[in-house]
Amino acid sequence: MKIAVIGTGYVGLVAGVCFADAGHHVLCVDRDASKIASLKEGRIPIYEPGLEDLLHQSRARLEFTTDTAAAVRAAKVVFVAVGTPEKADGSADMAPTMAVVEAICTAANEKKYIVLKSTVPVGTAKIVKARVAELTKHPMEIVSNPEFLKEGAAIDDFLRPDRVVIGCATQDAEDVMRELYDPFVKNGNPILFMDNASAEMTKYAANAFLSVKISFINELALLADELGADINQVRKGFTSDKRINPAFFHPGVGFGGSCFPKDVKALVHTGRAAGVPMAVVQAADEANDRQKLVLYDRIEKHFKGDLKGRTIAVWGLAFKPRTDDVREAPALYIIEKLVRAGATVRAYDPVAMETARVASSVKYEEAATALDCVKGADALAIVTEWNEFRSPDLEQLKTLLKQPVVFDGRNVLDPVKASKVGFTYYCIGRQAVGQVSDQTGRKEKV
Repeated sequence: MKIAVIGTGYVGLVAGVCFADAGHHVLCVDRDASKIASLKEGRIPIYEPGLEDLLHQSRARLEFTTDTAAAVRAAKVVFVAVGTPEKADGSADMAPTMAVVEAICTAANEKKYIVLKSTVPVGTAKIVKARVAELTKHPMEIVSNPEFLKEGAAIDDFLRPDRVVIGCATQDAEDVMRELYDPFVKNGNPILFMDNASAEMTKYAANAFLSVKISFINELALLADELGADINQVRKGFTSDKRINPAFFHPGVGFGGSCFPKDVKALVHTGRAAGVPMAVVQAADEANDRQKLVLYDRIEKHFKGDLKGRTIAVWGLAFKPRTDDVREAPALYIIEKLVRAGATVRAYDPVAMETARVASSVKYEEAATALDCVKGADALAIVTEWNEFRSPDLEQLKTLLKQPVVFDGRNVLDPVKASKVGFTYYCIGRQAVGQVSDQTGRKEKV
């Protein structure tokens, strides 16, 4: 089948490459001529493990173009995968999406299946359908097909999805979408067909619920710090209940990225507009805003409010491992607060140095390696849980730091081992009773 994917950002590019890998002919469209030129040369504009290799394998079935009209005329199915950025009031900016819909209608020479792949507010398909009826006499099917990709694991998520959610109104549209997605669900996971509004809401429900889980465990961790409990033991205890899935219950410095913060605010805005307050979701968002600065607060408290002249090393800039995405990354919030308080910040990330440099509102020093980052620093803050940060040589780390102080925002180090080496070690929800077992099975407390 011939497919057009309009928008070669994270969602559109992954979808286009994966559909091409499944044997479809895909035209990837973007108005950014430099991005299209890079893609034609096989260079991808984002960091996503496995994507570049898959692009090269599927290159014979991929075209990259800035010509939206030509791509629409050539394709049977047109995916809309442009951004829906957050507006000042928390709502999603639908202008890019509607501009693409209008371009599709202008170019269409026959019936098309318009698939809304971007995350859009509930009710968008209905609005698009009405607008399409005004713009063209050609019959159009409006399909809602939200994505559920995890950055850093997007290829596997697309090729082997937990489920595929499709909202449509006709059997014709269902048949076309089933043909597209059948190759990806050979493992028996479902394609779930429903109405458009339900499909749109499903996306927000998933991201909002995961956000609530993160904020819930983060608040519990802060309480554990105050009451002397160990959040790791608490987590094991309550997630052993088979009704409670343990995924996403890992305390840290809050969630970021391009999806959760934006989608949570959009759902809160949608509820407000409908007269149904999303109180739980809003509370999770507010808790996350506080959590992003927990590490900064502990650094400031440790140094008794005097950060001028201090050098703080920061490991990790991306909002999570296996991506270079720094949108709403906690690290950037922490760095900004440190710099404005008079500290010098030296940072290192395996892949996100360039994107963070562009996104940061303040200047900071860049280090070539993790060890270079800590040389002569007054403290180390670990903000992203990259694998290379999990097992440092603690003796060497202590030697390189001016002061043996670590603020572990992702709980990647062992508190007992760090304390034995002589570190003043802060983490999230464990430092009061961090425990490990020695080979005899005995417990040691910090």
